[in-house]
Amino acid sequence: MNETGTRWLSPHQQQQWRAIQRGMALVTDHLDRDLVAAEGLSLHEYEVMVRLSEVPDRRLRMSTLADQLVHSRSRLTHTVGRMEAKGLVSRCKADGDGRGVQCVLTDAGFERLAAAAPTHVASVRRRLVDVLDDDQLDALGAAFTRIAAVIQESTTTQPQPALAGPAEGVARG
Repeated sequence: MNETGTRWLSPHQQQQWRAIQRGMALVTDHLDRDLVAAEGLSLHEYEVMVRLSEVPDRRLRMSTLADQLVHSRSRLTHTVGRMEAKGLVSRCKADGDGRGVQCVLTDAGFERLAAAAPTHVASVRRRLVDVLDDDQLDALGAAFTRIAAVIQESTTTQPQPALAGPAEGVARG
């Protein structure tokens, strides 16, 4: 620790953090590229359709969908707007609530999802699942399950402190 109380990352921790950050970005970027090239769908659009396909009546409140996808409501609104123009989803008022809006997967959207799923699954296998052995995949899944749970718990139970700037202009994390 220093005088500001910052616990800087050790060189080993810094190396691992950067490997994780780069790996997550590369996997996400290549999954997106593969879908766009083969199916004309972004990964964000695909994930919206997946979430909607998994619930009764293929509909969710926009706020719930944003939370599930870990997207801002603004970002989701733009994505859904593009998808609506393509006929993949529609928006309607939430039943019994004049303020809420639901996103609904259309039949055309469901068909498009079904057609794109084999491409996406093959990409996930090629970019992640088949790169790791079962123990590594289990460890990665368990690690990110734990990370998500801790973050979710901390954001729902306590306000987040303001982040202080890095000391001496060097970010170590």
